[in-house]
Amino acid sequence: MEKSKEIRFEAREHKGQSVIFIKYEYDKELNEKIKKLIGVKWSQSQRAWYVQDNANYRTKFGLQPKPLLGKAALLQIHPINQAEMKKYIETLQLKGYSPNTINTYRNEFAQLLHIIKDKNIISLDANRLRNYFLYCTNELKLSENTLHSRINAIKFYFEKVLARDKLFVEIPRPKKKIILPNVLAKQQVERLFSNLESLKHRSMLYLTYSAGLRVSEVVNLRIKDIHSERMVITIKGAKGKKDRTVPLSESILLLLRKYYDHYHPKEWLFEGQYKDSPYSTRSLQQIFQRAKNGSKILQDVTFHSLRHSYATHLHEMGTDIKLIQDLLGHNDYKTTLRYTHVSQANLEKIKSPYDALNLKNIF
Repeated sequence: MEKSKEIRFEAREHKGQSVIFIKYEYDKELNEKIKKLIGVKWSQSQRAWYVQDNANYRTKFGLQPKPLLGKAALLQIHPINQAEMKKYIETLQLKGYSPNTINTYRNEFAQLLHIIKDKNIISLDANRLRNYFLYCTNELKLSENTLHSRINAIKFYFEKVLARDKLFVEIPRPKKKIILPNVLAKQQVERLFSNLESLKHRSMLYLTYSAGLRVSEVVNLRIKDIHSERMVITIKGAKGKKDRTVPLSESILLLLRKYYDHYHPKEWLFEGQYKDSPYSTRSLQQIFQRAKNGSKILQDVTFHSLRHSYATHLHEMGTDIKLIQDLLGHNDYKTTLRYTHVSQANLEKIKSPYDALNLKNIF
């Protein structure tokens, strides 16, 4: 972003969000450039454009990284390692990691910097790191997932910041738990949907299930992402910064047209409390939870279970697993294969040997 036009950047809270205001004296050419920034919005009250306050825009605008959040903010890091933390964050930013990933990695890396106190992080070898991970396992009792996250964060520093590629070869990883996705039966989906009264709520959840979307993908849909002529939905900048295209159901299109005629959204398909902002993910998850409770569904399902259910029900209908992988945007084929383990189409082919027993007086 050019600064010769005397642009001022102000990072602060706006409508409950952390944003960066872009302030300058009106210039038509500059105005057109700023309007092309991803996610940029106009604030009528501030008479200025603003974007989400994240690592990418702070780097683009030449601003300092955001202060440490969460647990990392409470940890003391010795001055000898503060420069390494700065390099660590900058490397994550340059590699284009998402703000959430940067925050997670930063918090996990800060745990190590805190515990080694005045010892220079650069001096640690494979044996010291191995002992630290044993401490995390035996003393801190970290779960497998948390330990994997911590190892990944520290591994990033030594391999990507310090270029020590072979350091972690000797350090074993904990075995990952195999967790199958929680899936709703089709009858449960019908019961869940029958507990949605608002046209807006029905449109959001019906669309989610019909296309296997993540909650973030639903709220970030824009009107222009619905291609009625091609009968597809374009998902922009999904997980892993990937775009993908999914089919648009004919009945969902009719529902969305009814929704559009009633609510008249301007840019975002599902607007939030304010017209210039999308619906919040938390609010959408709460809508699902209320509908679940009203449906008397006892299983431990969440909003993301609609996506799992979409994939499983597709498999039960005979859809090729490779196509399901493409529709969901999975990188790893093994991730999609999980749905074959919970598919009723596979399970119903199996008859219990108990049913073959010739028993009398069963009841």
